[in-house]
Amino acid sequence: MKKNNLWRLLKRAAPYWKAILFCIISVIVVNIAELIKPIIIQIVIDDFLIDKKLEYGLYSIPSMGIIYMLLVVVSSGFTVAQVNAMNHVAQSIITNLRSEVFTHIQNMSLSLLDKYSSGRLITRATNDVEALSEMFTDVFINLFKDIFLLIGIVVIMISMDFKLAMIGFTVIPFIIIITNVMKKKMKENFVTIKSLTGRINGFFAENIAGMKLVQIFNMQKEKEGEFEVLNDEYYDASLTRLKLHSLLRPVIEIFNTLAIALLVWYGMGRIMNNTLQLGVLYAFTNYIKQFFAPINDLAEMYNTIQSAVVSADRVYELLDQKDSLEDYDSGESVGRLDGTIEFKNVWFAYNEGEWVLKDVSFRIEKGQTAAFVGATGSGKTTIINLISRFYEVQKGQILIDDIPINDINLKSLRRNISVVLQDVFLFSGSIKNNITLHTPISDEEVQNALELSCADTFINELPRKMREPVTERGSTFSAGQRQLLAFARTIAHDPSIFILDEATANIDTKTEKLIQKSIENVSTGRTTVIIAHRLSTIRHSDIIFIINDGQIIERGNHEALMELEGHYHQLNAV
Repeated sequence: MKKNNLWRLLKRAAPYWKAILFCIISVIVVNIAELIKPIIIQIVIDDFLIDKKLEYGLYSIPSMGIIYMLLVVVSSGFTVAQVNAMNHVAQSIITNLRSEVFTHIQNMSLSLLDKYSSGRLITRATNDVEALSEMFTDVFINLFKDIFLLIGIVVIMISMDFKLAMIGFTVIPFIIIITNVMKKKMKENFVTIKSLTGRINGFFAENIAGMKLVQIFNMQKEKEGEFEVLNDEYYDASLTRLKLHSLLRPVIEIFNTLAIALLVWYGMGRIMNNTLQLGVLYAFTNYIKQFFAPINDLAEMYNTIQSAVVSADRVYELLDQKDSLEDYDSGESVGRLDGTIEFKNVWFAYNEGEWVLKDVSFRIEKGQTAAFVGATGSGKTTIINLISRFYEVQKGQILIDDIPINDINLKSLRRNISVVLQDVFLFSGSIKNNITLHTPISDEEVQNALELSCADTFINELPRKMREPVTERGSTFSAGQRQLLAFARTIAHDPSIFILDEATANIDTKTEKLIQKSIENVSTGRTTVIIAHRLSTIRHSDIIFIINDGQIIERGNHEALMELEGHYHQLNAV
């Protein structure tokens, strides 16, 4: 993990310093209790069972038993309180982090979103964030606890018997060497697993969204084969992780047992020579077990630590990409725009040097209906993306109401623009929620929008009318019905600029007539931009632009273009 990422994670705990302070105090209390317990047993063995010393007051076997029990109860109570407090802190931190990641993804520009698959983004917002949750709950306080316990054990063992302590610590260098050897392999393995998790999530998201196409073309076997390849790679990587993890703990246990054996061998010789008490040897064996317990915990938590190391870098790699985030508040805040659109010598490329638009200039006056016609890939959809400022142009200028769109803040700009795409997106919920998008629009306004969009022709036949549930992506509605709902959404939000992108490409003639009427209603009083393959949709437009290879080659209304007998005339003759 990069140091700055670790520090940034730790800083997120700062607002919860009171709870963390309580956890630290609890850990200290628990560790002190754990360190005292072997001493109590040592006193009982050496003073009362072997030396037969006189018992009085607290200095007696019953009192030592009571003190031992109290230490167990206090230790258990503080452990429960500490775990609950730390879990609360961890979940609060992760909840905020997950919200930050989601908000960040929402504000990413399309140019940045184009670089990420949905699976990668889903993995970072879910799996990676959850891995950081495990780090806070399993590692954050336990690391302090283990370090404190190790220091306490070392101090007590050295103070009790220096030579015996050194015998017990002889195996530590070997453990350090083995841990360092495995550390690199485990991190490499986790990077592989995280990458495969993202690819699998993306594969699921893509295939579930396209399941209809998979079934139509009977591609189930082919997709199963593709998934099996991914699944087998994940299986192999997971087995490697388990092998590495399963190897580390037994190795540490071997050295733990070896240390105890050395202590017993060396200690029994000294007991026979009367230079060591039996109780001290017993205490040492307990302390050695306690000494290796944090190391065993580290072995258990190593998966969590390595997973968090990789996940933190992946999450912050995403969060650090701030240059391409959309800034909704900078710029001039405007009210309702008139809707005059002008392109001045605009050049645009998604990839450097691959120009999609080349020196494009045009002007659409307020209230006009303009249409763009051209072959697939000619740049039509790019134009509407630029009007909505989903991308920034490389050369030239775009103006609305003679104001450069870069000077208008995005909230104001997009509040004045509504786009209806060929593939209408509907959210799970109700029809009303899909029209209002949870903004304060009354039932009367929704009903009016449904009537003007002609969507009421089928909405009124539904059992719950505008409150009818909508399944994911509106799968129970036809393409035409989804288009009509999209028009209703546009009318309800009352934009000054209405953009229609290939909205009549995949519908029947009867529905097209409804949509034509709906378009007339939506266009009234608004600047309308239409992109369509069906020339019947644009015949009555005020101005038609013919685009070819990123350039406008013809412009005018239907009659004027037909008289030119150029490209538009040829399209109508087909």
